[in-house]
Amino acid sequence: MSQKAAASVGAVINCCDNSGARSLNVISVKGAGSRLNRLPAAGVGDMVMATVRKGKPELRKKVMPAIVVRQARPWRRKDGLFLYFEDNAGVIVNPKGEMKGSAVTGPVGKECADLWPRIASNAGVVV
Repeated sequence: MSQKAAASVGAVINCCDNSGARSLNVISVKGAGSRLNRLPAAGVGDMVMATVRKGKPELRKKVMPAIVVRQARPWRRKDGLFLYFEDNAGVIVNPKGEMKGSAVTGPVGKECADLWPRIASNAGVVV
């Protein structure tokens, strides 16, 4: 994780693909380290396990992997630029990182696009 994490366990984030889900509930973060009493948190480009809070009934009440593509908390890039988005958002993927939907609405962070080329190819804008 190269930046400050924004979406901790229990966070509800927007779903910004066309899979039929509208909001996701983060239930765990893949690869997150641990510290006593600290909630694991995900930043841009991190894979999380999530459930669909709002959306198509066939997607709800199932645990599925998702990738965080935007975060509202500012983070610093290596070139000194501070960057943040308007909202926290993610896309639903399969365990290999291939998207369930076929399009991403809104911008996608460069950190995510570098790690997940399938998401970058479906993104309209990479910031």
